[in-house]
Amino acid sequence: MSEITGTTGASYAAAGVDIEAGDRAVELMKEWVKKTQRPETTGLGGLGGFAGLFDASALKRYERPLLASATDGVGTKVDLARKLGVYDTIGHDLVGMVVDDLVVCGAEPLFMTDYICVGKVHPERVAAIVKGIAEGCVLAGCALVGGETAEHPGLLGVDDFDVAGAGTGVVEADQVLGADRIREGDVVIAMASSGLHSNGYSLVRHVLLDRAKMSLDAQVAELGRTLGEELLEPTRIYSLDCLALTRTTEVHAFSHVTGGGLANNLARVVPDGLHATVDRASWTPGPVFDLVGKAGQVERLELEKTLNMGVGMIAVVPPSSVDVALATLADRGVESWVAGEITARGDHKTGATLMGDYA
Repeated sequence: MSEITGTTGASYAAAGVDIEAGDRAVELMKEWVKKTQRPETTGLGGLGGFAGLFDASALKRYERPLLASATDGVGTKVDLARKLGVYDTIGHDLVGMVVDDLVVCGAEPLFMTDYICVGKVHPERVAAIVKGIAEGCVLAGCALVGGETAEHPGLLGVDDFDVAGAGTGVVEADQVLGADRIREGDVVIAMASSGLHSNGYSLVRHVLLDRAKMSLDAQVAELGRTLGEELLEPTRIYSLDCLALTRTTEVHAFSHVTGGGLANNLARVVPDGLHATVDRASWTPGPVFDLVGKAGQVERLELEKTLNMGVGMIAVVPPSSVDVALATLADRGVESWVAGEITARGDHKTGATLMGDYA
């Protein structure tokens, strides 16, 4: 007779769910979550409640506040974190995927919640994941107000996990950014990515680990570090940098370069009748992109529609704003450059294209 249906009676623990381990994980993560508090969350309950609270009445600087919402995950990058036993950086990726979607419309990220699904609760691992999420929230200027850790024995292996999150932001109704603000003659400013970020890892893992048989522990000369260190490089979080741009100069639109690549994501904010042309010669993608291309004999267009190719965020600004925008980003430590322009659509079939060859 099985353990679950034995004569001693079934139990949740025998089924594989350890409530005590979950409680310990909550205790371990509390110190990190506390670091993300904003004035609007201070004194409003604590971690472990049924819902997180946020005092929206404190947002008095907004006359007609619109709430923005986004949700996302990290994708198969979590498998690399598991294999390497590194759990405290993947949260940066989660926050970046969520808050930088919010800021595209000009929204200030206010708070996030997370969802961590595991095969078995290892309290220290869960706390390390939440530590990374909390650190990402601090970088984004938002609060982590709650979340859920779910144990799924039998569906996930004891070391398997996945993470997802949702975020809420706020933007003044008459300051929403997007396609309706873009004009012919606007300038496309690119902001450098920190690496692969958190998209395209199914291709990257297939090419480098399955086909090329590379080891995550291998030192790769062109990368200047191990393959695992490169692949786990956290996603850059741009939300505060983008908000700084909106405060210092005129911005018409942002585009978060995630799944689908630069051209496809930029096209999402280009209005009908106009076209964004991006000059590849304005930058050189980092060596990891070349490594993936050569190891898998991946065609350039396939790489470009899967990976960010070294650009994590785009700002579209009027020509009069270019110098201030570049200076603002430089002051904040963000590498940026003029990458293209907005023109009449003409014969172009899509809203954005990449032209020329990389520098």
